[in-house]
Amino acid sequence: MSSGLGFALLLVLAPLLPAVAARTVAVLTGRRGAGLLQPYRDLRRLLGKGVVYGAVTTWIFRAAPVLWLLSAIGAAALVPPAGHAALVRFPGDPFLFTGLLALGRFALTLGALDTGSSFEGMGASRELQIGSFAEPALFVALFTLALATRGSSMSELFGAPVGAAWLTVGASLAMVTLSLGMLLLAEAARGPIDDPTTHLELTMIHEVMALDHSGPDLALILYGSAVRFALFGALLVDLAWPAGGLSDLAATARLGLGLVAVAVLVGIVESSMARLRLLRIPQYLVSAGILASLGALLLLR
Repeated sequence: MSSGLGFALLLVLAPLLPAVAARTVAVLTGRRGAGLLQPYRDLRRLLGKGVVYGAVTTWIFRAAPVLWLLSAIGAAALVPPAGHAALVRFPGDPFLFTGLLALGRFALTLGALDTGSSFEGMGASRELQIGSFAEPALFVALFTLALATRGSSMSELFGAPVGAAWLTVGASLAMVTLSLGMLLLAEAARGPIDDPTTHLELTMIHEVMALDHSGPDLALILYGSAVRFALFGALLVDLAWPAGGLSDLAATARLGLGLVAVAVLVGIVESSMARLRLLRIPQYLVSAGILASLGALLLLR
């Protein structure tokens, strides 16, 4: 599968993944749930609406959704689709990958603070707290993969060397896989870290920062969140299901099925676990970092 085709498939399937997770939760809790194509309809509807801006907001508020989406798409371009080389790759690009994710979070929280609302400021504060724990854990996970594969780019960390590394350092890779799975729930604002369907003021985190956005701006935020979900899902697929020697058609099917499987697992987790208290979220993210650190220690012993 070419890099461009894999990148396009990732962007096209991104809105489907939250719908699959939500449908899984609905099925497991005895509800019907919305259709799998509902996110695409929502995006089309929002793109056709007008935009309303508050009187106190500045260009920062207007730029936040654009930066949120562009940072997610830029990070997705560094992700190797189905084990093949990424669309953009160079030595040291894991630093750019984590930096782009941090830039998107910074832009969205800054836009929330630009409204002058204490409510959105509360959500921005919580989002930055999550980021301050999630980003170091992601660094450690990528460092562990660099030790296991001897690679220096995302295409090498999640590419062909991973399949051979499972045979020799499988315990370390299993810990990194679990760590990235835990980080996915935080980066994609899924349960038990966040609840994308909540309307309770005291429990909102990511959703509260999007309350003042409307129309196309809100569509950009929703799509950017879905892309972040998809790119972490693609990393898990590349790591847990190496694609050595597959044809282009098989690699395409593998990526699509793997992303859907990740979304189903997210739905199972959300339906089986209660949402964590805010004071427990740092402990959860520190645990993800500790798992990746233990994998690194096994490689350094």
